[in-house]
Amino acid sequence: MYNFRTDLAIERRDLYRSANNIENEIEGIETEREENNENITTTRVKVTNEKGEQAIGKPIGTYITIDMKNLKIAGNDEIQQASEIVTKELKNLIDKHTNKEGDILIVGLGNVYVTPDSLGPKVVKDIDITRHLLRYAPQYLEKDTRPISAIAPGVLGTTGIETMEVIKGIVENIKPKLIIVIDSLASKSIERISSTVQIADTGIVPGAGVGNTRNEISERTLNIPVIAIGVPMVVDAATIASDSIDLFIEKLQNEAQSNEYLNQLKETNKYDLIREALIPKDYNLIVTPKEIDELIENMKDVVARGINFAV
Repeated sequence: MYNFRTDLAIERRDLYRSANNIENEIEGIETEREENNENITTTRVKVTNEKGEQAIGKPIGTYITIDMKNLKIAGNDEIQQASEIVTKELKNLIDKHTNKEGDILIVGLGNVYVTPDSLGPKVVKDIDITRHLLRYAPQYLEKDTRPISAIAPGVLGTTGIETMEVIKGIVENIKPKLIIVIDSLASKSIERISSTVQIADTGIVPGAGVGNTRNEISERTLNIPVIAIGVPMVVDAATIASDSIDLFIEKLQNEAQSNEYLNQLKETNKYDLIREALIPKDYNLIVTPKEIDELIENMKDVVARGINFAV
């Protein structure tokens, strides 16, 4: 399988097509793209069989990627527009996997003390929790309110407990009909950092994109549907170097200083070459933008609003 260092199905699809010189769609993959407005684009990648699964290293299921331009400087209107798209796509997946009355457990993965990894816990704080109110004060809620509960289980390094162990214990006790998991992801593109949301109905393997793989959280391991919402918050150093070389080559080409070697260099997979050079010296770092605090707050609002309106 091709060497992926990204959690995004759309990027894995593009990498596989490029590496294998595939002009049309990959066998076992279906893709559709929708321009929501001038700033937001939705791409749906469906893995339909084992060939598609083997090609991009993602389980059979639906992966929805919502790309948002200029979210780094977004105001409340832009954040609201983005959250409405998240609501629409998430609601479709929820309705596909459970009824309108089914209990939903929302899980915010990550470490609240590490900013790029704090998206999940921050989203959980803004979720409208109703399970306890339906039990103890139902008169204050609308008749068709769905039971919602939420947990931010922390990480193994601070709790000593595997996230999967925490979730499994909660599932066995409260018996939700569906789980929504929120986590930070890794991307191969600098442009997608805190500007993209991926929604998938296949669950998630926490830490896979940064080489710190934990136990899978999915319907296969929990016996109930799991929808994963992820936002790219980090890239590795090799990705940044590779993207930087592309930008440098484009600059030279625009200035008519290109040559055959530079053209060939741009077409090669520089990521693997750079990664091989960095790893022996432990220089292949995981990198996040300097504005990560503001970016996390924006994406936290987008995801939390999207979930609240969808459920």
